[in-house]
Amino acid sequence: MLNLYAPQAQTLWDELLPIEVRELPEGLAAIDGLLGDPELMAPIAERFQRELAETERSVICDGRPTIAMQTYVRLMVLKQRSRWGYETLVREVSDSIHLRRFCLIPLHERVPDESTIRKLTRRLGPETVAELSRGVIAKAARERRFRPRAVRIDSTVVEADVRYPTDAGLAADGIEALAREGRKLSRALSRSRSKAVARVRDRSRSAGRKIRELGRTLRSRSGERKAKVLELTGEIGALLRSSTAEAKRLAAQARRSARGRGANTKLKAAERLEELVRRSEKVSGQIRKRLAGEKIEDRLVSLSDPDARPIRKGKIAQPTQFGYVSQIAEVTSSTKPGARGFVPPPATAAGNPHENELLPQTVTELTALGMAPAEVTLDGGFGHLRSDEQLAAISPKRTFVAGRAVEGRSRRTERRLGRYRTGAEGRISHLKRGYGLDRSRLKGSEGHQIWTGWAALAYNLDTYTAMS
Repeated sequence: MLNLYAPQAQTLWDELLPIEVRELPEGLAAIDGLLGDPELMAPIAERFQRELAETERSVICDGRPTIAMQTYVRLMVLKQRSRWGYETLVREVSDSIHLRRFCLIPLHERVPDESTIRKLTRRLGPETVAELSRGVIAKAARERRFRPRAVRIDSTVVEADVRYPTDAGLAADGIEALAREGRKLSRALSRSRSKAVARVRDRSRSAGRKIRELGRTLRSRSGERKAKVLELTGEIGALLRSSTAEAKRLAAQARRSARGRGANTKLKAAERLEELVRRSEKVSGQIRKRLAGEKIEDRLVSLSDPDARPIRKGKIAQPTQFGYVSQIAEVTSSTKPGARGFVPPPATAAGNPHENELLPQTVTELTALGMAPAEVTLDGGFGHLRSDEQLAAISPKRTFVAGRAVEGRSRRTERRLGRYRTGAEGRISHLKRGYGLDRSRLKGSEGHQIWTGWAALAYNLDTYTAMS
């Protein structure tokens, strides 16, 4: 059952506290007043309405009540601004009177469990968070008379929460994961069958020995080092193929025996195992191509985050990053130094898209918000002619692409727009350092969109309160 609004957080015990404890810090007090607007909760109510239409389950009126959505949004804003994990968030809010009052949690009540917050985050999805951001920007235009004059657009890599991938390391991870999921499914089948149950042999110790030998080989100065590394990688790939074949047989057996009580549990477990098999087969294919000297396209870099991809942006410190590309557009009311504006929901696409592949999404977002900035500044990676075509929907008076002068434009205007465009780098750095945009802690492409959406929302709330 949907519970949108939190009850009164003030209790009799609060009257015993000193006034300094009851008053929120200035920053939190400003955000508290903004999030108190009931209209901002409309996207969450619409999300539950869509879920009702899709599943035909009465998720709005029946069942256990959710935690108050006002409390949930405030908890997530705190999490993103402070860069805490879920468990740290719950612990810090439990121990702070100020944070409890900000999140509308009375002193005598428990803070929601971290698993509740985590599941709600996935349940609401990226579009709901994007709508919350749009609501804050629309409120600024309506109540603060925010007028978009210019927009600076640039792309950045949001790294996935993965370690540096190697083919041998991925194969060893696949062997361990297949054995773990295979044990769970085998136990479930053993309880309901008298016949022999297929099993996935745990080859992780063999794989671990070869990984350690591979490490010793890399540290040696032998001229045959590269050939030995390829040989060991191939041996680990062979172990992975054996585990994959056994996992396929076990999943097929689980599907055949999925009848009666517990059938759905077996089918779900078989589906998880089959998905892991598909990812492991992709790793095996990558190893086979590497040994054959063939080019590997659409490389898998993590079994737990299959949508992350290797991305090369030409950075000296990090030639290759692993994650997702997000295009950040900051809309400001001026081009003065230090101008701060609002960030619409970032555009993203699978793989390593070019700047101009994401630009139509950004333009669509600006158009939906009713914004038509007179000046647009772009990074040097954008194509000039192609960008002009894609920006036609908002009809800017001036388009500045870094490193490309426009005939007939004054040098003063060029310098002004160049300085303004450079601010996009600083804003991206600010979002990464202050709002967690450097690394997405949620897995998958959808998780990445949810993460960047909450980062943009937390930043927009701070921007709105700074306009007060």
